[in-house]
Amino acid sequence: MLYNREVESIDFVGMLGVWLRGLPLDIRTACLCLLVPALVSLQTRISWRRLLIPYYIVLAVCLACLIAGDIVMYEFWKFKLNAVVLSYAMSPEGATSSVSTWFLVSRLGTTLLYFAVLLFGFVSFTPKEKRVKPKSYSRLKLKNLKPIINWRPYTWHIFIVLVVLLPIDIRFCYRQGNTLMRNHAAVNPVYGFVTSFWAPSTFDVMPSEEAHEVFRTLYADNDGDDIQDTLLRNQRPNILVIQLESFSGKFVKELGGEPNVTPQLSRLIPQGVWFSNYYSNSFRTDRGTVSLQTGHTAHPTVSLMREKKYHSMLASLPRALKDAGYETYYLYAGPMTNMGKKDFVSQLPIDSIYDKHDFTPEELETAWGAHDGTAAYKMVSWLQDMEAGKPWYFTFQTISSHEPWIVPYHRLADEKLNAFAYTDDVLGQLITTLQNSPIWDNLLVIIIPDHGFLWHQTFEDPEFFHSPMLWLGGAVKSPAQVDVLMNQSDIAATLLAQMGLPHNDFRWSRNVLSRQYTHPAVYCNYPAGLLLRDSTGTTLYDITARKPITQQPAPSEERIRRARALLQVSYEELHNDKE
Repeated sequence: MLYNREVESIDFVGMLGVWLRGLPLDIRTACLCLLVPALVSLQTRISWRRLLIPYYIVLAVCLACLIAGDIVMYEFWKFKLNAVVLSYAMSPEGATSSVSTWFLVSRLGTTLLYFAVLLFGFVSFTPKEKRVKPKSYSRLKLKNLKPIINWRPYTWHIFIVLVVLLPIDIRFCYRQGNTLMRNHAAVNPVYGFVTSFWAPSTFDVMPSEEAHEVFRTLYADNDGDDIQDTLLRNQRPNILVIQLESFSGKFVKELGGEPNVTPQLSRLIPQGVWFSNYYSNSFRTDRGTVSLQTGHTAHPTVSLMREKKYHSMLASLPRALKDAGYETYYLYAGPMTNMGKKDFVSQLPIDSIYDKHDFTPEELETAWGAHDGTAAYKMVSWLQDMEAGKPWYFTFQTISSHEPWIVPYHRLADEKLNAFAYTDDVLGQLITTLQNSPIWDNLLVIIIPDHGFLWHQTFEDPEFFHSPMLWLGGAVKSPAQVDVLMNQSDIAATLLAQMGLPHNDFRWSRNVLSRQYTHPAVYCNYPAGLLLRDSTGTTLYDITARKPITQQPAPSEERIRRARALLQVSYEELHNDKE
């Protein structure tokens, strides 16, 4: 709570309340750690300390890493450390590119210091001499009915076992009405991380038929081609998708965000088709990229980008366009090895992939790769050299609006806001350049983020998922505003329907401009929770504590049921495909 006071400043009384609420789970976690010493203390032949030192070393390493990791990562992710983070730890270039060397050294040094203090305490409190086993039995005397077993020497052993068996878990730490950070702070980080490995893999909460009926209601009633709005002048435009890193609606004035961060996007909105109720599917690039390119929903605990075994089950927007005669391209001016991105992008399939290796060493000016301006300039030259007459689909994934927030632009004092302002400035220059190019007349530009950014908020705020999406270009028939609720995963079916192409393979993607789109709703998730928004309101549901954390304007059991049903169906699909 002290380290993350920028997330939420909690006074001493508030901290004391959080600590007291989490104390029972802390005691149970301590007792779990004490099980091994308790068993060792039952023997008297070998020194307790000698036997327990290896256990203490392992325990101290685990405790130091988990507690320090939970504290530090909460600043970035705003959810408790759990098993999901291991998939990101397997791609260390993402972490090392996001922060400074001093940040890594200082946090590692603090973790090592904590390890040393823990280990010293464990060893110091453990006697090094042999202990004489206390007498456990007394003679049975019927006269005064003395007990057969003398339980007194084993009081602490009994206490430890009883506490371990108590039904105290994460739900015990949550309180309705408390902020999400206070609930998270009350949860013991060691218990939360370890138990996340035993979290349900299917999230079955209702009969499968009932869950699939909810899915059919929200996703399978809109696969017709009865389009109520035609947005394009022709059905075979060249398509440029600009995937903006972390570009949250919190920075866009038209979505109620900061008024002076993205003036270029504000300038462009009246020129194109503006989707005012567009919601990203998830919280990270690996999830968002999959939802965009495959029209599939995201999963709280599984990254489909990393899991090659699931790639064959996914429909693909690039594949559908290739079948219609398109050539496909992808540009990311950073490491394509991060989170298995190259393997995923290659199987979409993409004809040509451009990454940091297509830039000179002088152009790779950041820890991630090339600045957005450098990448955009080079992309324009590639687009102008495209073979005439062959339609193309090009994805440009930006990189600069990300930690460590170092950009060649200095308009705003806050480094984070300034990084987003830089990407916005590059976007404005890129669109102006394309407008003055011959390729503009038959070009559709789709501007979207991969996910949102937690700007002075936590996941209890539904606006994290609310994001900007704009369609621009000479291929757009006329400026318009579309207010229908839609997800990132809906882009595939909506775009293909506008092009007169089949989209029935995209089960989780809806043509939101169809007259058959009769149940508008958005479903989003992150590793600890779900969001469902429909015409009745918005519900955020914590899947760890199994409790709602935000309900607007009023509580709704039906929204919770629908969100959990969609979660169940999404994991049933993965399970069935694996079999």
